[in-house]
Amino acid sequence: MTGYGSASYSNEGLSINIEIKTLNSKFLDLNLRLPRSFNEKEIEVRNMVSKKLERGKVSISIDFSNENEVEQKQTYNKELFKKYYEELRRLADSVVASDQDIFRLALASPDVIVNTGDEKIDETEWRRISGLLEEALQSCDDFRAKEGAEIQEKFKGYITTIKDGLKAVTDLDPARVERVKSRIKGNLLDYVDEEGLDKNRLEQEIIYYIEKLDITEEKVRLASHLEHFSEVLEADKSLGKKLGFISQEIGREINTIGSKANDADIQKHVVTMKEELEKIKEQVLNVL
Repeated sequence: MTGYGSASYSNEGLSINIEIKTLNSKFLDLNLRLPRSFNEKEIEVRNMVSKKLERGKVSISIDFSNENEVEQKQTYNKELFKKYYEELRRLADSVVASDQDIFRLALASPDVIVNTGDEKIDETEWRRISGLLEEALQSCDDFRAKEGAEIQEKFKGYITTIKDGLKAVTDLDPARVERVKSRIKGNLLDYVDEEGLDKNRLEQEIIYYIEKLDITEEKVRLASHLEHFSEVLEADKSLGKKLGFISQEIGREINTIGSKANDADIQKHVVTMKEELEKIKEQVLNVL
């Protein structure tokens, strides 16, 4: 489910900015960008996120700066730098190449830069960051809850339309059955006089074809699936995957009704129900 949340703090040279973005995904796919000094807290961050945001492609960016830190974090191996620089310059002279990038290349050479800063995390700073992260996660969750409420109303509309279609199919079905009976009898009369018809055989043939084209069970199952979908939709727990499974069952029954009914009037309502079901399937991906 799409969502956005942020939190920030700035005071006396200390600046913290946290931004969270989420997109649709069947599972929790978390991408973190943390300050290097806080890398040891990555597992803790992931646990905080998984408790609040159960599903989705989640991107979290934490920017941290402390202007009050005056400790030098790195030094330079001057002698090694000189050796790299001189060697690179000799190589440049040997091929008559420009030496304008030699300084940068020498500085980036192995072991020239020596990190001396203490990479241990400051727990006071971490407590402030974790508090802001909780705030940003809650903001993102609230964003998704608002979007979820809107999607829920859409689902109710889609289900109502499908129920209306099912009712229309149910109302049309008796007339369809009578047409099937008349068609079977008419086809037989094209070859046999009515006086020569075997009444029992005719009745058996009609029953056979009516049973083959009967959609009573499909209508009952479709109504049951629609009610189940509505019940799950009102549940407090995250049941997006379950709604997806139910929508598959709804589609199966609608398709069977359309193929077995073999009736133009009923087919119009089947098409409408399919259109609403496609909207449901598209939106189910947004549900946790």
